[in-house]
Amino acid sequence: MKYIEFDNTKPLDIIMLGRITVDLNPLDYYKTLAESETFKKYVGGSPANTAVGMARLGKKCGFFARVSDDRFGDYVTDYMANEGVDVSHIKRCEHGEKIGLTFTEILSENESSILMYRNKAADLALEVGDIDEEYLKKAKALLVSGVALSESPSREAALKATILAKKNGVKVIFDVDYRPYNWKNDDEIAIYYQTVAGYADVIQGSREEFDLMEKFTGLDGTDSQSAKYWTEKGASIVVIKHGKDGSTAYTNDGNAYSIKPFPVKALKSFGGGDGYSSSFLSGLLDGWEIMDCLEHGSASAAMLVASHGCSADMPTLEQVDAFIKEEKEKYGEMVGRV
Repeated sequence: MKYIEFDNTKPLDIIMLGRITVDLNPLDYYKTLAESETFKKYVGGSPANTAVGMARLGKKCGFFARVSDDRFGDYVTDYMANEGVDVSHIKRCEHGEKIGLTFTEILSENESSILMYRNKAADLALEVGDIDEEYLKKAKALLVSGVALSESPSREAALKATILAKKNGVKVIFDVDYRPYNWKNDDEIAIYYQTVAGYADVIQGSREEFDLMEKFTGLDGTDSQSAKYWTEKGASIVVIKHGKDGSTAYTNDGNAYSIKPFPVKALKSFGGGDGYSSSFLSGLLDGWEIMDCLEHGSASAAMLVASHGCSADMPTLEQVDAFIKEEKEKYGEMVGRV
């Protein structure tokens, strides 16, 4: 059963709104950042990773973003363009803002950490005037990253895009994407998360992220109550993730569909969520059944935690299908399914 219908007359599948950054991942595996000496550079940031992932899955992606007016700005914009993402609405900063840098630490296959440099971050310089309604009208969906709500003027730009999307029949996808950096307090987080979630057709996040979003709602912190609350607010699909315990998509008819992670030897513990999102959302756009969307999302997540990079290692549909086939041959047809 289809729970969400997209306008297939529109030329763009999805427009992302949020951060494009640079990741620096260590080649010195299982050492602390203090001990690591060699790093590999990648385009990063959850919305950027998801855009690359969806482009590799055949989707036409656009982007509302600001990047630094320097060589790193050149690097990320050229990379995205080469991946087939429309970069016409990725603008350069005008007041010296710099692209966010993320140094990752891979201590073991189960333990990783992230150190972000986000003082005067370029992505948070996105302005209300950068949101082009005519461009937005061309998309089937808008994805808003929660990080974009953490500071002005980006938060106002994100709210404008969300409101205009609803006005023009563009489906709103809210990726809660919590990062503690740039937020001032939990009250602020709840206010802006709740505002965008109230417009959203699809909401996806971890249990922790839903707890932050629901601070003023009086909910009891259970997935079923969260799903009921947000579907009654208008969401068609609410996806709640529990890491190694899998994830569940709750739909507006009261059904729930669960998936477990595919068995894989992980290299790192980050990046899986962006792979998950790219495949899950691509499946929704193609009109797949929810369980097929979840299975491909879970497979992509497994492939990403087993790889060194994020954007650079986003798989094609053929690679995801081959991975699923191999896993089922090894572990049984129902591997991952609950």
